[in-house]
Amino acid sequence: MERRFTMVVERCPETGLYVGYIPGIPGAHTQGETIEELERNMREVLELLLEEGVQVESEFVGTHTVEV
Repeated sequence: MERRFTMVVERCPETGLYVGYIPGIPGAHTQGETIEELERNMREVLELLLEEGVQVESEFVGTHTVEV
């Protein structure tokens, strides 16, 4: 059974690398030079974490803009 997760993606201004993490899953973070590499790396991370039995701690709901 395939599961879907939402990955938050940012670009590091210092390295230019894409950085991704899955909210609610401890240890689910990685990086890559391209979005495609980031996705491949995240699949590997998730497969390893799920095999180890890591528990999903929360469900990603969305983003919200806050004005200051």
